[in-house]
Amino acid sequence: MKRQKTGKSISVPILPVAQKILDSYSGTLDGYNVLPSKTNAHFNAYLKEIANLCELKINLTHHIARKTFATTVTLSKGVPIESVGKMLGHRSLKTTQIYAKVIDEKVARDMEMLEQQQKSLQTRKK
Repeated sequence: MKRQKTGKSISVPILPVAQKILDSYSGTLDGYNVLPSKTNAHFNAYLKEIANLCELKINLTHHIARKTFATTVTLSKGVPIESVGKMLGHRSLKTTQIYAKVIDEKVARDMEMLEQQQKSLQTRKK
């Protein structure tokens, strides 16, 4: 597909659960987009409806969804920031860093991993 903002062609692998959803729509739109293409306004309206149904006290928007994807779905699960930036269509890592604030939990896990590596090296030296 092409990014709307930049016109750049992209290909992003998707998780099996997303593929299953796309497969359920296969062949239904005769060569057009599998899922309807919506504007940010439509997307934001759907997110607002979801927030209301879930009794969330936050104004969900497309922008917040991107930040959540970047931080919670990818970075906190160990996906490198360079890959996250590519998925978000950013040209600069600085832009991705704005969206994907590294959460304290990830920093703690990374430090635990470093500590384990250090212990492992010390054990091997003995």
